[in-house]
Amino acid sequence: MTSSPLLLKQLWHTPLANASNQEIVYRDQQRLSYRDVYTRISQFGTALAASGFRRGEVIAVMDHDSHRYLECYFAIPMYGAVMMTVNTKLTPAQIAYTLNHSGAAMLLLHADFIPVIENIHIELSNIKKFIVMTEGAAVPQTSLHFDDEYENWLADRANNFRFADFDENMRATVFYTTGTTGAPKGVYYTHRQLVLHTLAAGMALAAPAARQRFHSEDVYMPVTPMFHVHAWGIPYIATLLGVKQVYPGRYTPDMLLKQIREERVTFSHCVPTLLRMILTAAQSSGVDLCGWKVVVGGSALPQALAKLALEMGVDCFSGYGLSETAPILTLAQLNALDSVQEPVTDDALSTLCCAGRAIPLVDLRIADDMMHPQVYDGHGSGEIIVRAPWLTQGYLDNPEASTALWQGGYLHTQDIGTIDRDGYLYITDRLKDVIKVAGEWVSSLELENTLGLIAGVKEVAVIGVPDKRWGERPLALLVVDKALFNESAVHDQMRLLIERGSISKHALLTQFKLVEIIVQ
Repeated sequence: MTSSPLLLKQLWHTPLANASNQEIVYRDQQRLSYRDVYTRISQFGTALAASGFRRGEVIAVMDHDSHRYLECYFAIPMYGAVMMTVNTKLTPAQIAYTLNHSGAAMLLLHADFIPVIENIHIELSNIKKFIVMTEGAAVPQTSLHFDDEYENWLADRANNFRFADFDENMRATVFYTTGTTGAPKGVYYTHRQLVLHTLAAGMALAAPAARQRFHSEDVYMPVTPMFHVHAWGIPYIATLLGVKQVYPGRYTPDMLLKQIREERVTFSHCVPTLLRMILTAAQSSGVDLCGWKVVVGGSALPQALAKLALEMGVDCFSGYGLSETAPILTLAQLNALDSVQEPVTDDALSTLCCAGRAIPLVDLRIADDMMHPQVYDGHGSGEIIVRAPWLTQGYLDNPEASTALWQGGYLHTQDIGTIDRDGYLYITDRLKDVIKVAGEWVSSLELENTLGLIAGVKEVAVIGVPDKRWGERPLALLVVDKALFNESAVHDQMRLLIERGSISKHALLTQFKLVEIIVQ
């Protein structure tokens, strides 16, 4: 008897059986059922076969968050090909590099990105087929030759394509991370890894009795680009759960608020800057966000931003992971006894803004330079190292960087943190961002959180600058409301936190510079 391999196609069994009429919505333009989308995925498979694509070939996607992208998430790997999600925020030169390095043989391209590809298409040596996505509009005048338009390419195709079984360790996706120096690095995942991540992260998200949870009655909308680490893996979880899914296309505050309001969105994920943008837009337009749950990641969730969100009825909490980890490793969900009170307590706020606890199957440790584990008392700090069944096995065609990533048998995150007695992970810095003052490490993230809670401070970024006496000292870049900001109050707050042992005494050496904008 042969066991069934763990393949992405299996995520469709339950929703097709139990939620086939559930909706998948694209902006105000398209409203499909799960059955409709799976039919289109089958037509996609037929189209790939008719085009002569083979298993293992790479098919690249450049699109906004859409039902089309969701179809690509499944159809391409289910066929046995590899989906490459193109980071549209990269420079044209970097996009060309990633397309060539991945060996992409086909590019599915939204018309909005035609100008980018026009500038580099001569350099794209491997791509043999271009499919454009126009959303019903005419194809713009362009020097590019398109083999077909996406809807036309799918139309009239047989919708009973049989997605065969194959080795669960076949590669399913590849994308590129720019979080390190040098050229972008390719990160890749297998079917087995993505299915296990879906099950573990889905279990963790569904576990709480109330708040900070994702369940089958939710309405899901990503506010993290689908090119970025599988949109944190949540579209796969949402599909498995059979929830209503809403895809907003190109992000604008008006469209995001419109979808949240009209489609009754209850669960999303985003970076802090986008959360701030949505909250500000909601305040300006009078949109009620009460009941919206948001996982915040990508960078630390400032406590001041979390407090504002909670005051507006938004149930926000942190998640942590990397491009190299698929990505979710931890979630900052509260215990039932620690549920958020009104007004929110400092302890609850601190917990919601920390990295959280490891989700199932994650072996997460804090280690020193010799990889000796640190005591989990909230004080012993070290690099966060991890093992889990879904972590990338390495960087594509980059053995040297892969060896460094997996030194000593654990994936090295390059993040510094502590774990308290309750198992909550607190990230204090990146290895490259820790500020060393008089031989002592000072956390830029802790300083940013401290300064962000002071009256009049809108945004803050702390960096280390050279200092003849101290080696380095912190420099805080502040965007402030000058009518409310008082620098002496900042020093008073720092002295208080130093007395409590919450921050380093060297925080008092922080210099301040008022700026109009902080570039993220």
